[in-house]
Amino acid sequence: MDVSRETLIEQNFPDTVRIKAYADFLAGPGIERGLIGPREAERIWERHIFNCLPVVHLLKEGSIVFDVGSGAGLPGVVIALARPDLHVTLIEPLERRVEFLKEAVVGLDIEVFRGQAQDFRSTAHYVTARAVAPLEKLKKITWHLLKTGGSLMAIKGKSAEEEMKSVPKSILHEVNLDGIELGRIVEVRKGA
Repeated sequence: MDVSRETLIEQNFPDTVRIKAYADFLAGPGIERGLIGPREAERIWERHIFNCLPVVHLLKEGSIVFDVGSGAGLPGVVIALARPDLHVTLIEPLERRVEFLKEAVVGLDIEVFRGQAQDFRSTAHYVTARAVAPLEKLKKITWHLLKTGGSLMAIKGKSAEEEMKSVPKSILHEVNLDGIELGRIVEVRKGA
């Protein structure tokens, strides 16, 4: 079923004004500052924002979420705007990206931490990542960030099943939302 962009925005974001402002910020300063490729302006919604939505549906209410290697805020800012009940922290090592993120989240209840995941000393129910590292490496650099019973939620593409071979007990979630490309999220749970 073909769903219009406007319908998807209204269905998934309680504050449509904020998500549209963020999309404009990605398409403007995000491209100008090299955080998003120059040809991405027309695909900001489909390729970047809507692509982050499947993971939103897997997160329990009121959870703490750390988005590692947040870059331009994907998926962290999208998660926070789609789910105001979550407590989101963006973790990003590069100063120019951190400056962009701080501007992008003005007025929002989102923390921005400058540094490597390995330097962060707190724990969350979920750690999210999109296009950061192969699953095995991602698990190594983020495992200390997870509470016992928490989950690493890696947004992956078609290579998801191949990457899962390197991490035993990982779970593939294929999330099919109307009007959005199939989402593949690999979950790795931290046991007791």
